[in-house]
Amino acid sequence: MTFLANSVSARDIATIVHPQTNLRSHLERGPDVITHGKGVTITDEDGKSYIDGAAGLWCASLGFASERLAKVAYDQMVKLGYYHLYRHNSNEPSVALAEELLKIAPVPMAKVLFQCSGSEANDAAIKLAWYYFHAIGKPEKVKIIGRQRGYHGSTAAAISVSGKPDMHADFSLPFAMFKHTSFPHYYTQHVDGECEEDFATRMADDLERLILEEGPETVAAFFAEPVMGAGGGIVPPQTYFAKVQAVLRKYEVLFVADEVICGFGRTGNMWGSQTFDLQPDMISSAKALSAAMQPISALLINDRVYEGMLSESDKLGSFAHGSTYAGHPVAAAVALETLKIYEEIDVVGRGRRMGAVLNERLKALESHPLVGNANGVGLMGGLELVADKETRKPFAASEQVGNRVGDAARERGLICRIVGDRVVFSPPLIVSEEEVHQLADRLTGALNNVSAELGY
Repeated sequence: MTFLANSVSARDIATIVHPQTNLRSHLERGPDVITHGKGVTITDEDGKSYIDGAAGLWCASLGFASERLAKVAYDQMVKLGYYHLYRHNSNEPSVALAEELLKIAPVPMAKVLFQCSGSEANDAAIKLAWYYFHAIGKPEKVKIIGRQRGYHGSTAAAISVSGKPDMHADFSLPFAMFKHTSFPHYYTQHVDGECEEDFATRMADDLERLILEEGPETVAAFFAEPVMGAGGGIVPPQTYFAKVQAVLRKYEVLFVADEVICGFGRTGNMWGSQTFDLQPDMISSAKALSAAMQPISALLINDRVYEGMLSESDKLGSFAHGSTYAGHPVAAAVALETLKIYEEIDVVGRGRRMGAVLNERLKALESHPLVGNANGVGLMGGLELVADKETRKPFAASEQVGNRVGDAARERGLICRIVGDRVVFSPPLIVSEEEVHQLADRLTGALNNVSAELGY
């Protein structure tokens, strides 16, 4: 494709490396340039509008523009545009945000550590797990367990705990102390005749077996998203987390709940930990924390871990960790205002109501020839595309069925998240019932297009 000289597309190709993109093909096809957004829709440079059913990257909870948050950012930037939290310094927006996060935490938490992204928050949680076990005299507990197809960020340690081989390949990752247990997707992974609870038992047994094989005295922490995001919007099977948490307690393994996607109303509660009765030692949050309007994340830390941090700080003379922009006053002010908006609009109740509509429409698509299964929770749901419903046989990877559905949806003005042959939705939390129905109608049309191409 030829691009006009000095066009945004030509300038992009000349300068930018795009994440999660085929770099060679990008030189040929160029970018989809988004020029503006309003509510749940975005508009490209050709003037075509789309319902973004993925809220960008799961994060644009209040849509794609906000005068109210822009004003908060402006006012804070005029007053104090930057200062850091190093060496006893502070700023009022960060203090107020930390207070609010501790107040709404799903389980009692002691302190908040600010970072700039979900990846950084999870990276920090890994470091704190190691720091904690040094503090209590068990420095040999260094191994971190994630789950196959789990995702916790792109920094070197966070992607190591993620179970994403495509993101490890040729980066010399994962690091050796990171291990992965089974992918808890009941629909694709259960054996014939195995109910959800029996499947959950098998998943917990797999985790316990891995801990015993590695040596419980060497395992520090377990990471899990309440609902797996980049893994495909995977809702845990019934009793899964109750069984898993019993294993973690048995072997003194810290539990880190990755709420980067699930926090702030996405699952029909303020936190995914409430939806699935989790009792984590640390909680990472980001994305909807600022409605994606500012880069900020927060790691919530319980008393147990914080007491260890205190003793190590005493021993070493300082807590030697930090980021230049952590607790940035502008980002913190925007995040604090975002939490106020959530309360005003009853984001939890709204998520439950609109989530019920979304998941009812998705469930109805199980009758479609391409769809084997639909499930979801809150404003998060997904479809499993299969070649044979009876046997749950997947399509051949070469057929690229998921990507074809995604392309057909985009042609109809709908952006959805494609994870292999799963079609996943997490629209902005302000989505209306009418917009949910528009989303579902456009998706149905896209499925029909691809079904006809495949001869189903």
